[in-house]
Amino acid sequence: MDFFWAFVVGGAICVVGQLLLDIFKLTPAHVMSSFVVAGAVLDGFGLYDKLIEFAGAGATVPITSFGHSLLHGAMVQAEEHGFLGIAVGIFQLTSAGIASAILFGFIVALIFKPRG
Repeated sequence: MDFFWAFVVGGAICVVGQLLLDIFKLTPAHVMSSFVVAGAVLDGFGLYDKLIEFAGAGATVPITSFGHSLLHGAMVQAEEHGFLGIAVGIFQLTSAGIASAILFGFIVALIFKPRG
């Protein structure tokens, strides 16, 4: 059943994204930004951790999890280190994803001819 609920929740998140693209004519950048903010808002209300417990990878793989990680890390470190902990916490949980995006983007730019 774990795989089923991961599929259903992850698929539902993708369906919402597709509806935002098709019906509301948002750009992919708007949808991605909206999902990051939605993940942060859900984490702010304490709902995203419950969603992760329920759906597993269905909630941790989509981009909404990045917003959750940003806010979650900032809040944990802010409790320990105060105002300075906010900046430290944001990058503590998300550093692997940010570093991977930069590294793979650089490698792809070396292999293919970038436009623009």
